[in-house]
Amino acid sequence: MFSLFSYAFMVRALIVGTLIALCGGILGITVVLKRYSMLGDGLSHVAFGALAVASALNAAPLLVALPVSIAAAFLLLRIGDNTHIKGDAAIGLLSSASLAFGVIIVSVTGNGSDLNSYLFGSILALDMSDVWTAAVLALLVVVTCAANYNRIFAVTFDETFSRAIGLKAGLYNAVTALLTALTIVIGMRVMGALLISSMLIFPALSAMRVCKTYRSVTICAVVLSVFCFIAGLSVSYVWNLPAGAAVVASNTIVFLLCSLVRKVRN
Repeated sequence: MFSLFSYAFMVRALIVGTLIALCGGILGITVVLKRYSMLGDGLSHVAFGALAVASALNAAPLLVALPVSIAAAFLLLRIGDNTHIKGDAAIGLLSSASLAFGVIIVSVTGNGSDLNSYLFGSILALDMSDVWTAAVLALLVVVTCAANYNRIFAVTFDETFSRAIGLKAGLYNAVTALLTALTIVIGMRVMGALLISSMLIFPALSAMRVCKTYRSVTICAVVLSVFCFIAGLSVSYVWNLPAGAAVVASNTIVFLLCSLVRKVRN
């Protein structure tokens, strides 16, 4: 078990994944409570399309995927305010279209070997630049959310009231979308486009099963997110399983256990 720390790529995967899990646990609460649970899924598919374009152009993946995903996050917020196209429908439209174009580009360019890496992640592809990028992201998420804790709390639970008392709800929604987009793009290196959204949704839902206050739910979500990632990565190493799938399986088991605890309490 401890031999996994003898491999540099596993250590890098552990550091990057833990930091992404930390960000996912913090941001997931707001995303879930505002009924944008599929925002991460939509943004990951957009990022997949952008990565496919970057691969075809031999460009740096992050330099293409980051601005495109951030723009998509703001676009989804704007479309979500439209009375004719609700948030979930907007995410579905952009998500399916981006994924389809990404698959077409990969097929046309013949970069089929990159497809599985983009869709399901690859811990072998991580390098030290990913570690530093994840560290900066985690610091940005923690500092931003801690400094604006009360404001984010108010906007999350009652956006109308928040606007009435003078809070810039649109700004905090935009900041949340920006941080979520960054987390999705950077986390895709470990989890892949199809599985990264689980790091936003599962920990938040699991924590809501066993905790009652916003603060306790947030702390619990972070702890569960980090625990599930480490457990999933360890299981993937021991039994030679895909890391992303093992992490999602760990999150699923924890969610079922938390649901059981809730039923026993009631």
